Amino acid sequence: MARGLVLCSQTRTIAKLSFFLPYPKLWFKPHCHHHPCYGPQNIPSARVFCHCVSSQTLNLVDMAKYNEAFSRRMAMAGIKHHNRIALGVSGGPDSMALCVLAASWKTEGLYGFDNSGKFIDGLFAIIVDHGLRSESKDEASLVGNRVSEMGIRCKIVRCDWLNGKPKQGHLQESARDMRYKIFQDVCMQNQISVLLVAHHADDQAELFILRSSRDSGVLGLAGMAFTSQVFSSHTNFCNNDWKNHSVLLVRPLLDFSKEDMYKICQGSNQDWVEDPTNRSPLFARNRIRASLGNLLSGTFNSELQAVISVCRRTRIYVDQMCNSLIKQSITVMDQGFAVINLKTLNPSKIEDICLSKFISLVLQFVSQRQRPIRGSTSKLLLQYIRTIPCKTSLTAAGCYICPAPGSKGFKALVCCSVDCPLPSNAESFHTFSNVEEKHCFSDELEQIIANGKSYSNNNLVTNSSQAQFLDMRSQSVLDEARRLDVISESTHRNIISFQREEVSHFKSKTDEVASGCESKQGTEHIAAFLSEPLLPGQTCYFMNRFIISWKLSKEISSNWFRGEPLSLSYLEGDGHCCCVNEDEMVAKVRTMIDADWLYLAKLTKLPHSDNFEATRLPLTVAARKSIPVLVDDLGRLLSIPSIGFKHCPCMKASAVFKPRVPLGGGHGSFL
Repeated sequence: MARGLVLCSQTRTIAKLSFFLPYPKLWFKPHCHHHPCYGPQNIPSARVFCHCVSSQTLNLVDMAKYNEAFSRRMAMAGIKHHNRIALGVSGGPDSMALCVLAASWKTEGLYGFDNSGKFIDGLFAIIVDHGLRSESKDEASLVGNRVSEMGIRCKIVRCDWLNGKPKQGHLQESARDMRYKIFQDVCMQNQISVLLVAHHADDQAELFILRSSRDSGVLGLAGMAFTSQVFSSHTNFCNNDWKNHSVLLVRPLLDFSKEDMYKICQGSNQDWVEDPTNRSPLFARNRIRASLGNLLSGTFNSELQAVISVCRRTRIYVDQMCNSLIKQSITVMDQGFAVINLKTLNPSKIEDICLSKFISLVLQFVSQRQRPIRGSTSKLLLQYIRTIPCKTSLTAAGCYICPAPGSKGFKALVCCSVDCPLPSNAESFHTFSNVEEKHCFSDELEQIIANGKSYSNNNLVTNSSQAQFLDMRSQSVLDEARRLDVISESTHRNIISFQREEVSHFKSKTDEVASGCESKQGTEHIAAFLSEPLLPGQTCYFMNRFIISWKLSKEISSNWFRGEPLSLSYLEGDGHCCCVNEDEMVAKVRTMIDADWLYLAKLTKLPHSDNFEATRLPLTVAARKSIPVLVDDLGRLLSIPSIGFKHCPCMKASAVFKPRVPLGGGHGSFL
């Protein structure tokens, strides 16, 4: 361990440093406040631990100003002091500043420390040890100790890379995905509804340059959301209802700069960590950060933030339009597909950007794939949805779209395409005990979201005249911003220069990846079949959309087919009642196949065929294939709960359409 004093940021701050030196001869000037001596060529292999102490030249930090701004943003998000909150903490200046502000805010008013008197009540820090460096465990422990000293209870979680550690080219992306998965899991385990992360205005500026270099549209240039509802991979039972657990991800520091992060740490006398990987030129965000340099403290920064602000207002308008269109024109069917009323939608009167976003939301909901829909696919969907009456079918983004039966082309049916690589696994539920049910965090989150919406309703963008840059790509956005004097000629020129620099890096990297992947062809498709048997009384979640359960009952219901139909089917064996061997009875779940429908067609010609809905439900071939069915261990059809069909008189089966992510993608705000 080496220690020393280094003068940083033009003699304004004295930083007391301690850092691990795996190689004793590797000495360097550490980075504080974008120190110019800490360039890519001097990147150490371990984090640097910094502690700022007062000097004669250090101006006093107005912490009251920062606390007031933070409190205002928390109110905008709909969060109250009594709500349980988690903090994503890395130990850097950003997350340590977040800890400082959150701790101060949480202890305001009637809320303070818990019964132990050691930790702030309802505040929980999550520290992720990615395990990518040998020193990471010790570093995480040190950060945990410092957070605990602030009165914040914390948990350190080490990443478990089951498929091996990520390669260099995907390191940051893989680490981020793993980090947020851990955040969600820990929040669920501790029944926490809100997760705060420390993204700030400089991060937004970097993201703007990055996305503009990828020719993003105005929605992408709006940057990161202020609040967004993130849905967990786990599904839970709470208060006698099946609910998908979600966390409200909040970024309360988007109005703060990186300089503010350092000042908050200084003003509260808090340590922080400088991660050397954040300076590596291998990663796009790091290159852009280095290029922006000192420009983020002057006119350039204020003008860039002004452009981002305009883009965010446009994003708010588009989101409002999409929510309205969904309410007016979408019908979600119990069988798991959606119907678009094209007459009500009137797509010819809707801006391309709003209609494209609307279609994406519908397809993401039906497919339960949250991937963005871009390029030629987006244009193809726009063309299809504007053609009324629709007469053809289309497969796109994991969905099959066609004219709804009986609608004469004035309604479009959107169903999941089982021929696409979709998430078709099944999982068991997490069930709360009676004690845990009394504190169901889903109810708390619903109230927080309602509070946030009431604030957002006062900041609506009511018409397109208030939303600029509609249907513009990045270059057009910048040109229009220059024409409207939102940015100056010098700022416009600098942004274009940064774009071109990053585009050259991106093209070079793309060529390398393409040359290394020429032999990898084809797409892996997942069979929509639950291999593990489903026992009576068990419940599974199938294809991220259906809650399926079954049990045996002594009561015999009316919608069943007596022995004879069984002997007519494609099934092997003689007619039987499936509950004869009750103790050994199991069921498997899969999606419907053509043979199932042909079998049902034979049954409709027999007596009692009016006891189930199959003959009355207008389904296309594609829509039928996305419906779950229950079969026995020999593959013989037992039940199709979605259409009310079953063979066994004692079997009670249900398939409830409960998609993991709701239509519209959940709550989000770009205030």
